[in-house]
Amino acid sequence: MTQEAYSHSAGAWRERVWTTLMRERQCSYPLPPHGHHPNFRGARKAAAQLLAHPEVAPLRTLVVGPERVLYPLRQLALRGGVRLYVPHPHKAGWYWRVTEPAAARLGALAAHGELAAFPEGAQAAVLGSVAVDSSGGRLGKGYGWAARGLGLGIPEYTLAHTLMFAGQLPCPPDSRVALIALPGKVLAGAA
Repeated sequence: MTQEAYSHSAGAWRERVWTTLMRERQCSYPLPPHGHHPNFRGARKAAAQLLAHPEVAPLRTLVVGPERVLYPLRQLALRGGVRLYVPHPHKAGWYWRVTEPAAARLGALAAHGELAAFPEGAQAAVLGSVAVDSSGGRLGKGYGWAARGLGLGIPEYTLAHTLMFAGQLPCPPDSRVALIALPGKVLAGAA
């Protein structure tokens, strides 16, 4: 698809999604969702769907973003014995390596994690999103540790509310994801 085919800027589309989620009362703390990967209602169910997916269930080491919306996924994965690498919020390029369920909360990473310069053995990554489409196009919040994807050569996945999902994004995506977990199902994205 050519650039001319897109009808909205990424920033305008993000604003539209954030405003719709807020208006429909489908997001939780932090509020308002603007400027964040929205912590949407149903995130725990979407996380469980993703972790149970046949492509994800056998994985033992994941990179998982520090966003609040990914807290249920971190919690479920750690309880299931999955080792996580969570990007350090104040040291670019560094990760917290964690294995204990108590480390699912960001405030507990320092007490229960170990600093690592690289996510050794990571098999996939779960990124936050503001919007996604049926081909796996993903818009993040526009800045941060995974604004353009990670580039680690591992599959990337995301969680989304149905209000964050479009058949096709009206702007160029920031990155592409292989799986999109909604509260009721998991969709295949990019190949």
